[in-house]
Amino acid sequence: MFEVYLAFLLLTGIVAGIVGSLSGLGGAVVIIPVLTLLLGVPIEYAAGTALIATIANSSGAASAYVKSRLSNIKIGMSLEIATTGGAIIGALIASAIYAKGLSSDIFIIFGIVLFISIIPIFMEHKKGRKRRMNKDWTTGAFQLSGKYYDRAINETVRYSGFRWWFGELVMAAAGLISGLLGIGSGTLKVLAMDWGMGLPIKVTTATSNFMIGVTAAASAAIYWSLGYVQPLLCAPIIIGILAGSYYGSKKLDDIRGSRVQVLFLVILAIAGMEMILRGFGIA
Repeated sequence: MFEVYLAFLLLTGIVAGIVGSLSGLGGAVVIIPVLTLLLGVPIEYAAGTALIATIANSSGAASAYVKSRLSNIKIGMSLEIATTGGAIIGALIASAIYAKGLSSDIFIIFGIVLFISIIPIFMEHKKGRKRRMNKDWTTGAFQLSGKYYDRAINETVRYSGFRWWFGELVMAAAGLISGLLGIGSGTLKVLAMDWGMGLPIKVTTATSNFMIGVTAAASAAIYWSLGYVQPLLCAPIIIGILAGSYYGSKKLDDIRGSRVQVLFLVILAIAGMEMILRGFGIA
C-alpha cells in the first residue's frame, strides 16, 4: 500500500510538471487539489509541498525555455523584486492564519483567485489572439521587446510589451498570493505579462516558469521553518515534476498559443471549483 501511495505521488508530480511547464503555473494547481481533496493532506502541508515542487518545476522547465529564447530574462528579472517581497509577506500572513485554524478560508481565497484569473484570459481568447505592438516609455526603458521562433506557426515572432509599472503592481500581488496560498503565483504572473503588458502567451508562460522558482523559494523557507514541509510528500513529487516539466517544456514550441490559453482556462476552472467546494466543507 505504501508503494502505491508513493507511485501516486510520483504520477501526480509528472502530471503537475507537464501542466505547469505548459501553462506557466508551476504545477501547484494540480498538487494542492490532489493532496488536499484526494489524500486528505492538511492545506498547510500541501502548500509547503507545492512550494518545494514549484522550485523543482521551475528548474526543470526554465533551462529549456532560456535555451530556446522563449523566456525573456530581462523582463523576468525586472519584475522579480516585487513578487519576491510579496511572497515573504504572504508567507508570514499565512502562518498567522494557520495558527488560528482558518485553513478553510485559504481554500475559498485560492478558488476565488483562480476564477478571477479566468476572466481576462477568456476575453482575450474569445476575441482571437492579435499581436499587440502597443508601446510606451517603459518599452524602451525596461527593454520589453524581443523575438523568438515559433515552430507551431513556422515563423519568427517579434513582440513589444508595455505598461511595465502595471506588471510590477500585479507581480507584487502575485508574490503575496504565492506566500499566502503556497503556490508559485504563476496565474497572476501570466496575467500580468499576457493581459497587462501585452506579451505573447508563449513568452509569458516561459518567463513565468523562469520566475516562479525564485518566488516560491522566498516563501518556502518560512514554510520550512514552521514545519510545513514534509520530505515524504516532497521527494516523489519532485522526482515526477522534474521529469514532467522537462517533457512539457519540449512540447510548448509545437503547440499553438491559442491551445495553451485553452489549457490554462480549463485548469483554472477545475481547480477553482474544487477548492471553493472544499472551503465550504463539500467533499
